[in-house]
Amino acid sequence: MKKIKPIRIIIYLFLIIMAVIYLAPLLWVLIVAFKDNNHELMVAPFSLPQSPSFANFTFAWTAGKLGIATLNSFLVCTISLILSMLIGSMAAFGIARLRWKFARLSLTYFLLGMMIPVHCVLIPLFSRFSSFGLNNSLVGLILPYVTCSLPVTIFIMVGFFEGLPNELIESACIDGATIYQIFYGVCLPLGKTGLFVTGLMTFVANWNELLLAMVFISDDLKKTLPVSLSKFVGPYNTNYTQMFAAIIIAIIPTIVVYCAFSNQIVDGLTAGAVKG
Repeated sequence: MKKIKPIRIIIYLFLIIMAVIYLAPLLWVLIVAFKDNNHELMVAPFSLPQSPSFANFTFAWTAGKLGIATLNSFLVCTISLILSMLIGSMAAFGIARLRWKFARLSLTYFLLGMMIPVHCVLIPLFSRFSSFGLNNSLVGLILPYVTCSLPVTIFIMVGFFEGLPNELIESACIDGATIYQIFYGVCLPLGKTGLFVTGLMTFVANWNELLLAMVFISDDLKKTLPVSLSKFVGPYNTNYTQMFAAIIIAIIPTIVVYCAFSNQIVDGLTAGAVKG
C-alpha cells in the first residue's frame, strides 16, 4: 500500500475545510427555503424543515415575477456576452498579432477601463442615456455591460493570442489566407479556452449586477433578476424563507453553467502556466 505523504494529507484537509466553508452557507440557504415560515426559521435556524414544502418557490416565482425577470436577465447577459466576446477577441487579435505602431498603447487604453469604477460614471451615463431615450430599456443595460466587460476580455485574450505559434500565422499567410480567415479559422478556434473563461466571467458578473439595473430600469416587466430579488426585502418586515427560495432560483443558472463548463474553465485558467 502506497504511503501518503504528510504534506498531501495537509493539502487534502485544507481543501475539505475550504469546501465545507463555501458549501455550508449554500446548503443552509437551501434548507431554509423549504421551511414553512419565519417562525420556524427563528426557533430552529439550523434544523431540517419539519414539513418541507415548495410553497416558497412557487410564491417567489409568481409574486416576485421571477419568470420575466429571469428572461430579461438571460436576454441581457446573452447579448452582452456575444458582443463582448466578439468585439474583445477582435481587438485582442489586432493588438497581439498585427504589427502596428499603437498596439501597446491601445492595450493600455483598454486596461485603464479596469481602473474606473462604474459608480464614478453612473450619473453621466444616466444623463446621457436619458437624452438618447435609452433609460428604462434593456439596450441601456447592454451597452454599459459590454463596455465594462471589454477590458478584462481583451486583457485575457491578448495573452492567449500572443501564446500562439508564429508558424501557424505564417503558414496561413503563405497559403493565401486573408486577415479575417486567419482570425476566424486559426486564432479564434485555438483561443476558445480563453473565450470560455472570459465568457463565464462576463456572464456571471452581468447576471449578478444590481446597481445599473436598479438605476436604469423602472418598469417591472423589464427588471432583471437581481432587482426583482430586492423586492423580497421590506422596510419593516422580511420573509426570509421566501427570499432564500428566490435566491436559490437566481443562482441555479450560474451553478449549471459552472458544472457544464468546468473542464473548459480549468483548461482556460491553466493554459500558458507551463511551457512544453
